Amino acid sequence: MAAEKASIMAQALGLADLLTYQDGAVISRTLIDKKVGTITVFAFAEGEGLSEHTAPFDAFVQIIDGTAEVTIAGVDHTVEAGQFIILPANQPHALRAQTHFKMLLVMIRA
Repeated sequence: MAAEKASIMAQALGLADLLTYQDGAVISRTLIDKKVGTITVFAFAEGEGLSEHTAPFDAFVQIIDGTAEVTIAGVDHTVEAGQFIILPANQPHALRAQTHFKMLLVMIRA
């Protein structure tokens, strides 16, 4: 893991290139994991998702590729490549891939 993180440090990279899609799967790669927050890239195969859950912190989700349906407190939002949505703390939310999609998740714990 340390070698993998070192391989991405101090260089310009494309977010969409960090993960490849795998049929029937959700793949993730944590780029930064600190006490104050995390930055993680995800790749969702079409039809895959994360079931409804809550988190005690706000989260920033930016769609890098494809289209996702993001449900927050029962309200559906279609979010496409280049767009972002903020998931409010303590609100139930879920994500579902309308097409293959990749996203950047930034969670601040402070």
